[in-house]
Amino acid sequence: MNTIGYFEIQASEPEKLVEFYANVFGWKFVEQTGLPVKYWQIETGGIRGGLLERPAKTPPMEYGTNAYTCSIEVENFDAAAETILSGGGQIAMPKFLIPEKCWQGYFIDADNNVFGIFEVIK
Repeated sequence: MNTIGYFEIQASEPEKLVEFYANVFGWKFVEQTGLPVKYWQIETGGIRGGLLERPAKTPPMEYGTNAYTCSIEVENFDAAAETILSGGGQIAMPKFLIPEKCWQGYFIDADNNVFGIFEVIK
């Protein structure tokens, strides 16, 4: 627990990136429905991943890194969220269910970096 167990790629034009990564790395994409954003699970043969429609604008190129988001697998989503918030973090996207998989949510750390946490449904 408490290790990086998932990565996500945000995309302004998600269908183009699905095609790009499938062609470049041979990754398999499975579109998920019923979520608050367009979303595809990524099967890489290694670490789990996802691709989603970008929820916010990207910074201009000269303003720093525009990167993948990593999510940390936690034992208890609500307890971890409470610890994040009491430590000065903020909610970027509230907790939501990925059916039959996990509870997911996104936070902002003390330096405005976005990261996710998830609790696997058992």
